[in-house]
Amino acid sequence: MYFEIKTAEYIDNYRLKLSFNDGNSGFVDLSSYLNQNNVFERFADKEYFLSYRVEFGTLVWGDGELDIAPEHLYYLATGKVVNFAEKSRWYNNQESQFPYLSLFL
Repeated sequence: MYFEIKTAEYIDNYRLKLSFNDGNSGFVDLSSYLNQNNVFERFADKEYFLSYRVEFGTLVWGDGELDIAPEHLYYLATGKVVNFAEKSRWYNNQESQFPYLSLFL
């Protein structure tokens, strides 16, 4: 399944309420990202963190240079693991014609 964030609402500190295209919603606390020595250090600037927006179904910051995968945010918000092993209808239709397709997907 493909997950998209539909809305993101600031709650407090580094917590957001997210709603997804499958109807689920939940809260994410992104404060742990502050402790990482990587691109998320920019969250220490609260004004930068609050500049988030939903774009192309996920959260982005700045000019789109920073984002977090919607599948990961879905897991954080709902506790449900995204099953990438589920095959799409297209894949199931193609598998009989191209038996080695699974090596590339």
